[in-house]
Amino acid sequence: MTGARTLMALVVASLAATTAIAMDRSGYRTARDRIRAELQTRLAHCAHLTANARDVCLKEARGDEKTARAELEARYRPSEQALYQARVVRADAAYEVAREQCDDLAGKARTVCQKDAKGVHVRAVEDAKVARIEARPGDTPAAKAAAVAEARQQAGARRRKADFDAAKARCETQASDLRVRCLDDARRVYGP
Repeated sequence: MTGARTLMALVVASLAATTAIAMDRSGYRTARDRIRAELQTRLAHCAHLTANARDVCLKEARGDEKTARAELEARYRPSEQALYQARVVRADAAYEVAREQCDDLAGKARTVCQKDAKGVHVRAVEDAKVARIEARPGDTPAAKAAAVAEARQQAGARRRKADFDAAKARCETQASDLRVRCLDDARRVYGP
């Protein structure tokens, strides 16, 4: 659950960071070079780690680099699509890191971890889609409200499916007598 909260905090922080005023070409180049240098520094740090800790470190470094580049593009060429792309790239990077962290686990615990990571990813991507529709300029208030309502409904269905899949994976780890009750509860809560 703390991973979901962290991801949501990062998404909110990225929204604040990407809504800044557009930058000039020299500022863009400077920021791009800084991102590249930070990546090299982090990759050098990861080289000293071993096993899955190294893999997680590499995913984090590359994910942060991709996110920083996407946010830089959104600031350099501000648009609704660029902002949406930055949000999706951030969600994808967080998902890749979470999946890599699941590799430390085995069996059903690993499956549960992966389903939880997928649920957080789906939630972040769906939030980005809804935010993109909410930010559309030029729509009439009624048309915009209808589009936002439809996007939220679709997002809710995708979220419930991802949450149900995660709950189902958790149920599979329980004893057979509890598993049936757990699955019934999951169906009642998430309604597939």
